[in-house]
Amino acid sequence: MAFSEFEIARYSKQVRTFLETIRPPASARKDLDFGFLMDGQSVEIFEVRPVWDNPEKQIELSVAKATYVKRHNHWKVYWQRADLKWHAYEPQPTVVSLQQFLDLINEDSHCCFWS
Repeated sequence: MAFSEFEIARYSKQVRTFLETIRPPASARKDLDFGFLMDGQSVEIFEVRPVWDNPEKQIELSVAKATYVKRHNHWKVYWQRADLKWHAYEPQPTVVSLQQFLDLINEDSHCCFWS
């Protein structure tokens, strides 16, 4: 089941606030920026960069994903490995809030999220 309108608004605000703290200066955003999307019960953070062989085009590179599990009242944390598949983040596979997820990927103590 998808997030409610209230949850979408609340989670979007949290993620936008987080992204504003890590975004590069406006002058560098054509080379690197960050975005997010919500799909069902998931929030995905991604990098936006120019395509290496065609700088006129942009590509989105996944960084991290959290999926809310209502039944257990927690968020599952995922990272994308080189095989381009989502894998549970084994050092801490679940968190109790979206803010904890954002803090976890910001800290990135195991260097799994940021390239």
